[in-house]
Amino acid sequence: MEITKISNDGLVMIPELLRKSHGWEVEQELIAIDMGNGILLKPKKPFLETTLADVAGCLKYQDTLKTLEEMDDAIRQGTEESWHGGS
Repeated sequence: MEITKISNDGLVMIPELLRKSHGWEVEQELIAIDMGNGILLKPKKPFLETTLADVAGCLKYQDTLKTLEEMDDAIRQGTEESWHGGS
C-alpha cells in the first residue's frame, strides 16, 4: 500500500513504484472512474490507427443511395449552417 496526498491544486502524485509497475509514463492520460467508495484510474488507450479499407462496409446504408451531387449539396448545407448558426 502506498500513501499519497492531494495538493492545493487538486493534483495527486502516483508513487513511482506504482507508475513503473503499470508502465505509466509522464504526461500519460488516465481515465478517472468514480467507483462510489473510491476512484479507479485506468490508462486512456488511443484508438488504433485504421484505414478506410479496415472499416468500409461495416455499416449498411438502409436508404436509397445518394449521388455525388447530393452529397456535395449536403456538405455545403452543413457548412453554411455551421457558419451562420443554422439560419
